[in-house]
Order: sequence, then structure tokens, then C-alpha cells
Amino acid sequence: MASSKNNTMVFLFLLVTLLIGSSSAQLSTNFYSKSCPKLYQTIKSTVQSAINKETRMGASLLRLFFHDCFVNGCDGSLLLDDTSSFTGEKRAAPNVNSVRGFEVIDNIKSAVEKACPGIVSCADILAVTARDSVVILGGPNWNVKLGRRDARTASQGAANSSIPAPTFNLNRLISSFSAVGLSTKDMVALSGAHTIGQARCTTFRARIYNETNNIDSSFARTRQNSCPRNSGSGDNNLAPLDLQTPSKFDNNYFKNLVNKKGLLHSDQQLFNGGSADSIVRSYINNPSSFNSDFVTAMIKMGDIRPLTGSNGEIRKNCRRRN
Repeated sequence: MASSKNNTMVFLFLLVTLLIGSSSAQLSTNFYSKSCPKLYQTIKSTVQSAINKETRMGASLLRLFFHDCFVNGCDGSLLLDDTSSFTGEKRAAPNVNSVRGFEVIDNIKSAVEKACPGIVSCADILAVTARDSVVILGGPNWNVKLGRRDARTASQGAANSSIPAPTFNLNRLISSFSAVGLSTKDMVALSGAHTIGQARCTTFRARIYNETNNIDSSFARTRQNSCPRNSGSGDNNLAPLDLQTPSKFDNNYFKNLVNKKGLLHSDQQLFNGGSADSIVRSYINNPSSFNSDFVTAMIKMGDIRPLTGSNGEIRKNCRRRN
């Protein structure tokens, strides 16, 4: 009787494990070690040459991974072009005239296909490219979990609703990240990616002209010089997200927030008398804790709903389904 009961318990345990086991468990850091041994060097050399040509590209490539993972998981759906019969995510409000670097991904995919044809997904290329961009610009290194496959579908609607906006307040930021399994600490750490890159005038115009309480007045005036008040004028003019070291991955982004010099409304919300203030202060006082929390959050984000096994496909061209 006891034996039968034990067997039933074991069966139930295995069943529950199967049911709740995440597909991310099938991702591993050595997924391509035999099938594509030159993968990492192939990707990194292409990323390095792209950043050598334009430093900002590192931030753009990192952002591609973020915008891919937040919309139905890290499945390369962001990379699919629109066609007459297919609507992708590139023209969603958070992406249109904003996300960039697709040509670099094309170049990486071509190089990877030469090294090992039909093996490596575009979704995994985004994951490795994001890590390499961070490392090249002076940030932390980590082992990237791989084994994702590429989506055959995309969702412009999900892109419009899932990607956090620069206008969000702290509560909306927290709930937006929570919806994909990321904590407040993960959210603050990942926001630290704004230590690199630039933003367009349209994303911070309202902050520099309409906000007064939590913005340094001289900082606002400086930004106004290249971002006119009226919409339609200078919309695409750029400003660095990190005032101090816009091309170096460090913790200065957080120092800017304490000085009320966050460029986006959503940036400054991280230090505005709320629950994130203490995390921001800890990253200023201990840069290594920012680096380690950033790595943890990047790995967690990379685990969001990957397609594995026989789901999805390995695209030959990242812009279109096979």
C-alpha cells in the first residue's frame, strides 16, 4: 500500500514538474558548442566592427533584444519585415523610426550562416549580440543561454501594449516588467542600459518643457537647445541618455537621476521619492552590484517564453519566415 502511494506521489511530482517546467530550462550556455563552435567569435567580430563605425550602435543592438523579449518572448519576431500579407512589429509605436540595427543583424546572420548553415536562430543571435555590445562598451560579461528558435508570427498589437513607454510612471514600469516575470530590482537594473545610447526629442520633449519638480533647470534648458518645443520641429534630434559618459557602460546613469538629470520621464521615475530610490542609491555606492544585478536581469529576460524543441523554426533570413 505504502509502495503504491509512493509511486503515485512520484508520478504526481513528475507530472507537476512537466506542467510547470519552463521551456527556458531547455536553454543552455553550450547549446552550439558542437554544432557551431565558431559562433561567438563570428558574432563578436561583426558587432565590434559595427560599434567601431558608430558607437551608438551598441545601445541600439542591446535595445533590439529588449524590444524582442518583451513581446511574446525572445523569439526574433521583432526582426520580421512587413509584407502585403503579413504585419510585423517594426511599425508598432515603440519601434517605428526608433529601433535600429537590423542591417547589423543581417550581417551577423550572413556570417553565422557561412560558418554553420541552418543551425543558429535569429533569436539567439539577438541574445549574444546584446551581451557583446555591453562588453565592448565596458560593461559586464556573462554566459548567454542559447537554444531559442524563431517565431513564424509577430504581433504589432502586443508590441504596442507590452513595451514600456518613456512616459510611464513608476507603478506602470513595475507592472509592465512584472507582467513578463521581472522584479522591481530587475527593472531598475535593466533601465541602467540607458547608461549608453541616445533618445529622440519626441521621447523627452514633454519632460524638458512641462516638468518642473524633478528636473534640474539648467539641464532642461540645455536639452531645449536641441529639442524645440513644437511637435514636428526637430523631432528626431538626439540627446544622450547618460549625460556624463554616453558611450561607456557604467553607473553614471544612476548618478544623473539623483541630480534630477534623467532624460526620459520614465528614467527620473526611478528616483522620485518612491520604492526604487534605494536601489538607485545602492547602484551608485556599489557599481559591482549594478553589474551583477544587470547580468541576472538580462539572463532572466532572455528566459522569457522562448520557443524550443520543435516549436518555431531556424530562419535562413532574419527578416522573413522560411
